[in-house]
Amino acid sequence: MHPRLAAAIRDVPDFPKPGILFKDITPILGDPALFREAVDIFVERHRGRDVAKVAAIESRGFLFGAALAYRLGVGFVPIRKQGKLPFHTLDETYDLEYGTATISVHTDAFRPGERVLILDDLLATGGTAAAAARLVQRGGGAVAEIDFLIELAFLQGRARLAGHPVFAAIVL
Repeated sequence: MHPRLAAAIRDVPDFPKPGILFKDITPILGDPALFREAVDIFVERHRGRDVAKVAAIESRGFLFGAALAYRLGVGFVPIRKQGKLPFHTLDETYDLEYGTATISVHTDAFRPGERVLILDDLLATGGTAAAAARLVQRGGGAVAEIDFLIELAFLQGRARLAGHPVFAAIVL
């Protein structure tokens, strides 16, 4: 389960709002050995696999996704909050417990049929990742897998990703 990484995750109560226990990964990012270990988990998992792009979800997914794409020698695609990308976009709206949110990707981010690895730091309820998968498919790509550094299993977010292979390095 990667005990060194799990031990470095800091719990921050009541952030960003009361009742939420935030999983802070900045101790991993600040330690070069731990950051390398986290990225290497995904590198080893996907080295030699047929993946053309890493699509990472704003914002903490970018930290691991860009490093992974670099190490695999593949393209990187940012999936951002609506209104943050400068070119023509595809947008996908999804439900949150307190409303809705919309994420976007450039219309030319994927070539038809290319295999795309989606990466984010944390799987909670699965809504954002499911929306990202829909964006990849709408853009012509094929979801190879959806990966996370951390999965909060008690929230059952994996169920919203049915039909896609899912991997989490640390399951809490």
